[in-house]
Amino acid sequence: MTSIRTVTEPRKRRRPAALAAIAILAIAGGSAAAFWFAGTEPTAAAPEPRTPAVPVEVATPAVADVPVYLDGLGTVQANYTVNITTRVDGELQSVMFDEGQAVRKGDLLAVIDPRPFQAAVDQAAAKIKQDQADLANAQYLLVKDQKLSQQQIVTQETLEEQQAQVASAEAELAQDQAAKEAADVSLSYTEIRSPIDGRTGIRRIDAGNEVHTTDTTPIVTITQTQPITVISTLREDDLDAVRGALRAGPVEVTAMSMDQSQQLASGTLSLIDNVIDQASGTIRIKSTFDNKDDALWPGQFVMLRVKQQTIRKAVTVPSAALQRGQGGFFVYIVDAGGAAQVRKVSPGPIENGRAVIEKGLDGGEQVVTSGQYRLDAGTHVTVQQPAASQAASRE
Repeated sequence: MTSIRTVTEPRKRRRPAALAAIAILAIAGGSAAAFWFAGTEPTAAAPEPRTPAVPVEVATPAVADVPVYLDGLGTVQANYTVNITTRVDGELQSVMFDEGQAVRKGDLLAVIDPRPFQAAVDQAAAKIKQDQADLANAQYLLVKDQKLSQQQIVTQETLEEQQAQVASAEAELAQDQAAKEAADVSLSYTEIRSPIDGRTGIRRIDAGNEVHTTDTTPIVTITQTQPITVISTLREDDLDAVRGALRAGPVEVTAMSMDQSQQLASGTLSLIDNVIDQASGTIRIKSTFDNKDDALWPGQFVMLRVKQQTIRKAVTVPSAALQRGQGGFFVYIVDAGGAAQVRKVSPGPIENGRAVIEKGLDGGEQVVTSGQYRLDAGTHVTVQQPAASQAASRE
């Protein structure tokens, strides 16, 4: 009896383990079958997520008259510059101007000691009176001899000698009158007057110094600043455009500060130089400005803008909208569906941050001005208000 129990008890313990193994195999087989059949049947593809819209700023093309300018570097020059020097030798007795003073033509600037020159004038005047007396006496004697000659009391030779005395006295009088005029001129030179309207510079010689006609240092230099000129350069390729503008009438020019942030003065183009600088390939032009407010100063560097023409009713967009690719220039526009599209354009001049579009736009489009680097044809966009407008609206 004991041996029979020993054999039958292990068999009873194996039965639950076998049943568990069968169940695991059944589950695994069902899962494999499900995976097999699932892999062989077609399933619907999951929808791809939509690319987020790209934020951009846009602007509508504007139609306006656009002036076209030619820009060049210019130097302000005085119309006249005069070095004031003495025309007679003597002591600089007084200086009648202040440094930097505006003077008019004829204003007294300085005085040279006039006494030696006044004495020369007085001496010449006295000599003229003596000559006049000598001439009068010679003429009296000539009349007397002419009467005596008619009575044959004096000879013809005596009469001719007296006529020669009269002629000599007349010549002496004329010579001394010329000397008197020269003395008057020298005396007038002792008063130094301004030959032009202008502005005085720094005084170079002080009162009390001896001055001479051979001196190379002027007493002062006067420059005319109203009107004033600007000499500037343009590319030689601009010559025809400038000549065409001159033929059409007066050409407006504008003097700008070197950083072009400030307009200094407006004037007109006076002339084009008659030669082209072969070394630099440039032409020189001269412009004139009234300069009533002295905004331009001799020696100043300016940027000169020559108004070549005005394009009437031009379609313009912000220059930031203009792009350039392998096929030429283009802009991105936003269509009715909110997608970016490429529009090829033919640009013209660019002035004050706006580009003239000669072909490609009719003025009704929305042109992308910011954010183009993330765009391609068909890219969905969302229009944002420009930062400047947002700041203005918050204020």
